[in-house]
Amino acid sequence: MHRQFENYGATGALNAASLSLPQMPTYALQDEYLAQARYNNVIGTFGETRTFVQIRAAEMRHIMALLSFFERYQIPLPMDESQNFITTPENLKAAYAQGVQGEIDNIAMYNRFLAFNLPNDIRFIFTQLRNASLNHLAAFERGVARG
Repeated sequence: MHRQFENYGATGALNAASLSLPQMPTYALQDEYLAQARYNNVIGTFGETRTFVQIRAAEMRHIMALLSFFERYQIPLPMDESQNFITTPENLKAAYAQGVQGEIDNIAMYNRFLAFNLPNDIRFIFTQLRNASLNHLAAFERGVARG
């Protein structure tokens, strides 16, 4: 059973009335977990599609980059609950479209975070991850266009 994720990942961050420093890396990590689970599901369902394999590897790097903040800033590490929120797309084109929406939400989340006064290390990583998501968005858009 898949729960709604209004309070999880990018959707949670975008729906939050206010954001604190501990919440931002938590929402970011949840969103990266969600993306990786989504891409694992697509690869498991449709096979080793190059775009999804490459972006899944990038998501693992994003997760690793975010994990350092939890110890450094004494933020409780959230459990990976991403499996509760993924659904299997009907076909590969729908998977690319799901990737497009996921990256749009991810970019909007990081843009919202970057509007805050953040420590330099967090600002740097959030900027890097937002920029990587812009590249992922372009790759997924190419996949949708290929049909």
